[in-house]
Amino acid sequence: MVFLIFVLKNKMMHLRQNYTTVRLVFLFLSGVMLLFIVAPLLGLFFSTSLPALFETMKDPQVKGSIGLTLGVSALFTVLAGFFALPLAYVMARKEFRGKAFVQGLIDIPIVLPHSAAGIAVLGFIARDSALGKLAEAFGLNLVGSPFAIGVAMAFVSVPFLINAARDGFQAVPERLEQAARSLGASPFRVFRQISLPLARPSVITGLVLMFARGMSEFGAVVIVAYHPMTTPVLIFDRFNSYGLEYAKPVAVLFIILCIAVFMVLRLLGRKKTKV
Repeated sequence: MVFLIFVLKNKMMHLRQNYTTVRLVFLFLSGVMLLFIVAPLLGLFFSTSLPALFETMKDPQVKGSIGLTLGVSALFTVLAGFFALPLAYVMARKEFRGKAFVQGLIDIPIVLPHSAAGIAVLGFIARDSALGKLAEAFGLNLVGSPFAIGVAMAFVSVPFLINAARDGFQAVPERLEQAARSLGASPFRVFRQISLPLARPSVITGLVLMFARGMSEFGAVVIVAYHPMTTPVLIFDRFNSYGLEYAKPVAVLFIILCIAVFMVLRLLGRKKTKV
């Protein structure tokens, strides 16, 4: 009996030592990963002087590009939501032949090189395309317009909204929807009053991710509209034209803005979910 207790005690000590070792290894690896993410940002912040940053904040071109970037990304995120949420609900609730193929189509913009995505969008809105000819009939040129920027942003970012919303709808118990329909509620009313509110956290996450991904897009946007410049394009333009020192303050300002907007949207999403 004493020997058995001794053996069990040794095994417990051994397990604790192994657990401590694994935990230390995981903490070390996690620290290295976090350092990899934070180090370039800290290096950029510390190498940018405050006078240069304040001067950049007063620059009309910088302010205009930031307003354009935020405004277009927000507008096309909202517009995409009207089409993306029904598709996400269908993907969550319906089983049909070719569903895996449709899911693959949804994910294509994620795996495309950004330059290839820009060329695809350019072909979609060019003057010789159906959409381009329709716009030209009204005296409009879509290439090099805020509309082109919004389409490019939405194209590369909408899969994040669809996939996040789909996961949210899948988490909603189907029995609640069936119960509401059995009581006479229409499918749209069930979606509006049950499915959408219960999936709200995931939907908000998807909207935030799409908005953030859209406002940071460069590769696709620069192909369809170099002018007017979004902030990522402006950063590249200043780096290409004047060098690193002129691009740094714009980059720092935009990074700070992106982090602030992302945190505010996250906090607003949490408050709405709690209510």
